Amino acid sequence: MDNLFEDTQATELANQAMEMTIAYAPKLLLALVTLFVGLWIINRFVAVMDSKLSAKDPTLNKFLCGLVSIILKILLLISVASMIGIATTSFVALVGAAGLAVGLALQGSLANFAGGVLILIFKPFKVGDAIEAQGFLGSVNEIQILYTVINTFDNRRIVIPNGALSNASLVNLSAYDTRRCDMTFGISYSCDIDKAKAICKRLIEEDERSLTDPAPLVVVGALGDSSVDLTVRAWVKSDVLWPYFWDMQEKVKKAFDAEGINIPFPQRDVHLYQAKD
Repeated sequence: MDNLFEDTQATELANQAMEMTIAYAPKLLLALVTLFVGLWIINRFVAVMDSKLSAKDPTLNKFLCGLVSIILKILLLISVASMIGIATTSFVALVGAAGLAVGLALQGSLANFAGGVLILIFKPFKVGDAIEAQGFLGSVNEIQILYTVINTFDNRRIVIPNGALSNASLVNLSAYDTRRCDMTFGISYSCDIDKAKAICKRLIEEDERSLTDPAPLVVVGALGDSSVDLTVRAWVKSDVLWPYFWDMQEKVKKAFDAEGINIPFPQRDVHLYQAKD
């Protein structure tokens, strides 16, 4: 009797397994096909979106593509779950609870996400701008969902959280088309001040990169310990600021040497006194 009962129970379990297989196998297979095809379509869509936005708005590009990819994949998972037979409302509730738990655990990441949204809305900088922030100076390469990538001018890659960028002061060096080039040249107290100022003005006027509006300024900025310091200010296009600065340093030095204008260096007088017996 026991063997007969066990055989009957095994047969029933096998039949139930067969029925479940027949009932759910097509759904499971269809769900898997939908999942893989959906992921392929999402990746292709995001890739096309990336290529289109990169030419129009590189600042918004990476952020928006990443956000759209995440949203579409979540919707795909919900659709696949409903195809298998999982109640969508229960699945959504589960995702919501999991999202709440993850959100509490990743409060810093959420702050970075919010910071990225603020950066895109208020646009304190964009991709390609040269900025100085969080102790780093470089060109903005990407604005991602959580982080902003900066390439320094000595070719280092710096990743800065968006939360820190949106809540702290930063300097955008590319905000305007023109910049003021500030320079200081010291001359000896024995030299002709007017002659030295005329040389600086002439060099500025001869350089095609110098702008006439605002007009350049050459004045005595300070009377130092060993030199008369001339303050020279000229306006140029932002993209030629540093080449202009470096060229002007060399031009002024050569012109001063040719015109007999001495550039002093710090000196110290030492007086020796003979001790009396």
